[in-house]
Amino acid sequence: MLVSLTVGKVDAGVAVLLTQDNRLIEFPSVLLPTNISSGSIVDIDVSRNHAAESTSVANFQSLQKRILNTYGLQTPSAPILRLRNATQTSLVLEWDPINLATASLKSLSLYRNGSKAGSIPRPLEMLSTKISGLAIHTEYTFHLVLRTSAGTYQSEKLTCHTHKMTDLSGITVTPGFMPQPQKEALARAVDRIGGKLIDTVRIDTTHFVCTEGRGPSWEKAVEMNIPVVRPEWVDACEAEGTIVGVRGYYLNADPKHRQLGPRQAAQQQQQLQVTESTIPDTATPATGSQLNLPSRPGPEQVPEAPPTPFPGGPTAISASEGQEEESTNQPSPPPKDDEKSSSKDHEEEDEEEEDEEENEVPEELPQKPSPESKDVEKPSQGQKEGEGELEEVSL
Repeated sequence: MLVSLTVGKVDAGVAVLLTQDNRLIEFPSVLLPTNISSGSIVDIDVSRNHAAESTSVANFQSLQKRILNTYGLQTPSAPILRLRNATQTSLVLEWDPINLATASLKSLSLYRNGSKAGSIPRPLEMLSTKISGLAIHTEYTFHLVLRTSAGTYQSEKLTCHTHKMTDLSGITVTPGFMPQPQKEALARAVDRIGGKLIDTVRIDTTHFVCTEGRGPSWEKAVEMNIPVVRPEWVDACEAEGTIVGVRGYYLNADPKHRQLGPRQAAQQQQQLQVTESTIPDTATPATGSQLNLPSRPGPEQVPEAPPTPFPGGPTAISASEGQEEESTNQPSPPPKDDEKSSSKDHEEEDEEEEDEEENEVPEELPQKPSPESKDVEKPSQGQKEGEGELEEVSL
């Protein structure tokens, strides 16, 4: 298409062109011939370039696809929180590496029971944290909140429980320098109590066990404020079935300051008793009052009965009957037929009890008749002579 235009005015950078219907068009003067001036007529050929148009559209669509694939398909993912180890007063939490996609990180915060516990330092490098100072045998809820330039993402809530004092499965021991037999015994003891034995000092290491304080592992444990104890601490925990204080089991601690638990104290007392029993006794034989013989109730002392108002009646009565007579002050007349049979039965029972007591007393001790036995024998002698005891008879 050919268009004829009249040059109206030429400036340094722009030329004013006039159309046949007197419309003004500003046109760059650098695109016009150099020898034109006001009133010159120029012809401009205008056409559509389809090839260049198709190339431009293809380039634009390719750019849009690259932007979509780079920024539109991947988004930051929510962190995944897990429990690594639990003890009586601490929890070790860990999570997967944070996926930010193309977003920028703002912060990573840890929440405990719905309240913010703190921010994680260097969240792109740190993948675990340890929470100490917790209550024994208590439930806690944790979750992470990730804030990025693409939005805020929250992990699922994790419910954790701290252990009881009798639960030793949370003990994680890192062995240090010690003799090989002692290290093998330590591994067996840790396995028996249900703990874990690891070779390196980590964030979940609860105790560093060694006999000498040296080496890089010992230095790292001291730097991380991990208790450094002797192997006897694990044996004490196994013996007591609970967590034992570490103060008496440090490398430079005095063994006398170790607090013995109920089981250890009982075992030590049993050992002392066994030791004392094995020592030969060279002292004089113990008398009857020094022997620890089983106590057996002796025959009750029968008080002297008042004279009976009946002729030919008994001269002694039982203690219970005497109390009844004192309360009532009226003696009941015993039947003549049952009186003799009951007195014989009582006499046979008393003789059997005396025979059993004589058999139980050791031969080394001379048996001395007690005044109680004399009092008991008097009614029996009287019974042989025809006297009997009063006894209540149900009529």
